[in-house]
Amino acid sequence: MKLKNSKKKALKHKRDEFLWGWLFILPTMLGLVILNIIPIMQTIYQSFFRTGDFGRGNIFIGVENYIRLINDTDVWHAVWNTLRYVFLEVPLSIIISLILAALLNRKIKFRGLYRTIFFLPMVVAPAAIAMVWRWIYNSRFGLINNVFGLNVNWISDPRIAIYSIAVIGIWAVIGFNMVLFLAALQEVPKDYYEAAKIDGASGLQQFLKITIPLISPIIFFVSVTRIIAAFQLFDLIFMVMERENPALRNTQSLVYLFFRHAFTERNVGYASAIVVLLLVLIIIVTFIQIKISKKLVHYN
Repeated sequence: MKLKNSKKKALKHKRDEFLWGWLFILPTMLGLVILNIIPIMQTIYQSFFRTGDFGRGNIFIGVENYIRLINDTDVWHAVWNTLRYVFLEVPLSIIISLILAALLNRKIKFRGLYRTIFFLPMVVAPAAIAMVWRWIYNSRFGLINNVFGLNVNWISDPRIAIYSIAVIGIWAVIGFNMVLFLAALQEVPKDYYEAAKIDGASGLQQFLKITIPLISPIIFFVSVTRIIAAFQLFDLIFMVMERENPALRNTQSLVYLFFRHAFTERNVGYASAIVVLLLVLIIIVTFIQIKISKKLVHYN
């Protein structure tokens, strides 16, 4: 009898744990479904239609939007621009943030002030950031050209405009990455460094052989999230580059192209196909990162 009662209590306890667990994650699951899953499904569905007159009466056209996308040079140019931005912004922002975090993890004067200064771009409105950088990059009265006596069209020269945009992106995310790396560095046991010093390891060797492997999980996390965010580049281009700018075609991203087709040309179906292409690219890159991480990321 006692055995039956104990089994019943154990089953009731497991059932209660199961119900309470789902109750706690239910708000997150609902938010995920309503704000992410459903819009993704609707976007994929919309990509098979041509927008009707005045945005109504969509016409089913099958894969015509995707055929047009494959043959659209603007789309592949935007893919190339997006990839260039990703390969410029993500590695450099991670390397610079990691170096700054390692330096600010030491006991130095005004350490708190330096951390605050580097984090400030994360709390500044994107519009304010764009306005300041447009002034810095201005070819006639901009800060860079006047200080260094240059005559460079930083954001209107098609050859260098994407690099100028990438500099803004790097500057804007350094602080956030740095805070994550600082949190990871503070969890690294000091004993490892003391043992390495006794063995005669230099500071660089300690950084490469101890620090990097031990914080590799957070480096992997930052790289994945930053690549996904970089693929969604839009606000910097929209606020820094004017529509008449001759370098716009060499800087417009896939998201900017989506915005143009969806809200300027009112072709929601074709814009949805562009978003599906972006989604596929992000999935492929993330899958490759996960595969690579199995060899490079060390979980304690």
